[in-house]
Amino acid sequence: MTDTAALDPLEYYRRKYPREEKPPATVTPIRQTPQPQTLPSPALKVAEVAQVAHSEEKEGLGDLAGLVRFLNRFIAYPSEQSAYAHALWIMHAHLVEEFDNTPRLAFLSPEPGSGKSRAMEVTELLVPHPVLTVNATPAYIFRKISADEELPTLLIDEADAIFNARRGDGNEDIRGLLNSGYRKGATAGRAVMRGKEVFTEEFPSFCAVALAGLNDLPETLMTRAVVIPMKRRRKNQSVEPFRRRLNGQEAEAIKQHLEELAKTIRPQVREAWPELPPGIQDRHADKWEPLIAIADALGGDWPEIARATGLSFVEESQATPESVGVRLLADIRAVIGSEDRIASQDILDRLRGLDESEWATYKGLGLDTRELSRQLRKYGIKSEALKFKGSTLRGYRVSEFADAFERYLSTPQGVQPVQPVQPDSETEASPEASESTLCPIHNTPTYRGHCGRCQAEA
Repeated sequence: MTDTAALDPLEYYRRKYPREEKPPATVTPIRQTPQPQTLPSPALKVAEVAQVAHSEEKEGLGDLAGLVRFLNRFIAYPSEQSAYAHALWIMHAHLVEEFDNTPRLAFLSPEPGSGKSRAMEVTELLVPHPVLTVNATPAYIFRKISADEELPTLLIDEADAIFNARRGDGNEDIRGLLNSGYRKGATAGRAVMRGKEVFTEEFPSFCAVALAGLNDLPETLMTRAVVIPMKRRRKNQSVEPFRRRLNGQEAEAIKQHLEELAKTIRPQVREAWPELPPGIQDRHADKWEPLIAIADALGGDWPEIARATGLSFVEESQATPESVGVRLLADIRAVIGSEDRIASQDILDRLRGLDESEWATYKGLGLDTRELSRQLRKYGIKSEALKFKGSTLRGYRVSEFADAFERYLSTPQGVQPVQPVQPDSETEASPEASESTLCPIHNTPTYRGHCGRCQAEA
């Protein structure tokens, strides 16, 4: 029997399999990322802060002269009126509870690098309780508006990513929220889960909202927004570089001044019923009434500036019709002559003959009689079988257009009427008349000497 036989089993195991001595582990310290040293902003003296907030009175801008000057230092506006509209909207954010409507502010541009995000950064420092978001979810926005007792000012940058047409839903929840929150007291109803039960809950949606993005917003938002069409700066146009840590104190001084100013004019704004210019009415009146009420309370040149600015924005929004149907009505009014009826094909030929017309290539194939009928039916204009000299064709009575023209076209009626086009007659027309009114190839009426079919084939 060996010596190890009498050993305790645990001791026998330790001798047979001795533990290897390992060198003590060395602890490698985690590399610490050097923290950037925050340089203190240069302290502003009390007199300097007051000067920043009030600035020098310029062109009768009074208490908002400092705000307008501050905005123009960092934002390259497309027009002077845009700076005034932005300043009034910021002031309105401090008084939003006093109004029945809160206009949305939209910085839009066709290309990046046009100063939209810079405008949102500057706005964030000047409005009360700002919430700046990029591509936020509907749930986040719902709860952010209803979470606090104080109304937030919602700032949505890159709004084109939210309302991207390639998205399946187009983010209808956010669009509905922003639409409903345009009016005071509005709520958005949602079903929420609590445990295994489903409850309905009303989320408040009323608050001031500014958006920035490429191209256009959904049409329902565009009609509720004061749109500032941002553009890239010209080579001879310059602005100061914006640094939050350096310019933040100036913005804070202006913001405090706006808060005090809001307390002063709040009673006057609450009871205001401003007189609006004749050109500002309906939805435009909803947008501009709060801004004009603030301008009246500020006094100085602001009442005149605000009304002139509002009219310029309304005229700009009406320069381009808002929908395909309205554009179609406007072009039909331009080509209709003094005849009492017109064939559907004749309308198409005249529309295609217009300079820079979109109807010859509409949806890649050109506007046809079926699509023409579908678009006009929305306005209560229906085609019917009408007698034209020598034949019965589908067409429209010109009198049927009068109501739609009056209701949907805001441009004046001073459109040069089209000379009546002689339709085919039962008797053979003279060669001279045929050459002047009918296309020799297609035997169809011409408009101003041009055949729409010939141009489409070309």
